[in-house]
Amino acid sequence: MSLVLCVDVGSTFTKAVLVDVSSGALVGAASSPTTVATDVMDGVDAVCRELATHGPVAETLVCSSAGGGLRIAVVGYEREVTAEAGHRVALSAGGRVVHVSAGSLSGEGVRSLRAASPDLVLLAGGTDGGNADVLRHNASRLASARLRAPIVVAGNAEVADEVAAELDRTGRRFVVTDNVLPRIGVIAPDAARGAIRAAFLEHVIGGKGLSRGRGFTELVRAATPDAVLRGVELLADVRGEDVVVVDIGGATTDVYSVLRPQGEDAEIERDVAGSMWHERTVEADLGMRWNALGIVEVGQREHLPLSPETVAYAGHVASETGHRASTESEWELEGDLARVAALVAVRRHGRPRVAGDRPRPLADVGLVLGSGGVFRHGPVALADGVLSAVTSDHAGGWTVPAAAARGVDTAYVLFACGLLADAHPEAARQLARTIG
Repeated sequence: MSLVLCVDVGSTFTKAVLVDVSSGALVGAASSPTTVATDVMDGVDAVCRELATHGPVAETLVCSSAGGGLRIAVVGYEREVTAEAGHRVALSAGGRVVHVSAGSLSGEGVRSLRAASPDLVLLAGGTDGGNADVLRHNASRLASARLRAPIVVAGNAEVADEVAAELDRTGRRFVVTDNVLPRIGVIAPDAARGAIRAAFLEHVIGGKGLSRGRGFTELVRAATPDAVLRGVELLADVRGEDVVVVDIGGATTDVYSVLRPQGEDAEIERDVAGSMWHERTVEADLGMRWNALGIVEVGQREHLPLSPETVAYAGHVASETGHRASTESEWELEGDLARVAALVAVRRHGRPRVAGDRPRPLADVGLVLGSGGVFRHGPVALADGVLSAVTSDHAGGWTVPAAAARGVDTAYVLFACGLLADAHPEAARQLARTIG
């Protein structure tokens, strides 16, 4: 066997799977608390020791969301155009968007940007050949600001050289890439997504101080959500159908969709910021622990009320974030929270973003997949109940994939598929075939 260890250093737990890349077979799995308080490599070493009995490891690939993950600020021109396009691209690159600015940056705007403490700034603005004044102005502001974060420039290509010269004048760390919105209604995420990934690896992961040595920085290949989206893309490809993944975590609920536009969806420009067919959205107010009370509050607004017992349980786990369900009654309460988190997150993912837009075309999705600890560790009936609620949510204001199959990433290998996709593509594809 040729064994590759894939490790996800999460905010709470470090998870690892061992894959035989000669066959794509899953050989073993392990989990350990993430050791942010000491050195994250302590947790990585723990999962390595647990899997060492399977034989020598030829390669170790790591993704990370520890230390707050990848915090991105987006600076654009119009909020519903380039700023919105930049926001979508930042999420698809695995970032957590902590600040969005639209229009010409003022002094107060720069202070708000700095207060958000981004790891990286995505500077967009103007379609190619369109307005350039705002992009020039914002580049000048960022050049002069007391800001240490690297900058990815993905705006009007006609003034890219000017913007680069302005940032270079003050020694800013930056990279120029293709415009995220080259023309109205056309979003181009790939170049910016790659530039964000490169900046994360070069400038961000080492700067978080998660490990005293250089070993961790050299092992990391991607932000965890970036690796997961790559895994979802691979899963959709090997299945030959559209896929939606609902990933319910302790702090957020993420929804990933990989769609193949057909018919008029392939032709129509759905909104001015363009359509992304491979997309991730993040709901920072929906989490099974830190944001359990957020689930309660949003559920009430969405007419998905929870029982008094579930509300009380949400308050308990929000204050005792290390609590693990251990009884049948607790798992029922966990299922109630997960059901509302999933429903609200998918509704937000699928609904129109702006007035006049159409819902995301999810009706033809072939697989709705659950991911996250509540799915992996809970009873089978819990997962089926949560996912069937999603596929029957006809009152939610989105196009429901009523005929979709339902499944769970039980072995938690989506992230590993993403990590393996470049260096071991056939093994990644074989591993993806085991999901769902």
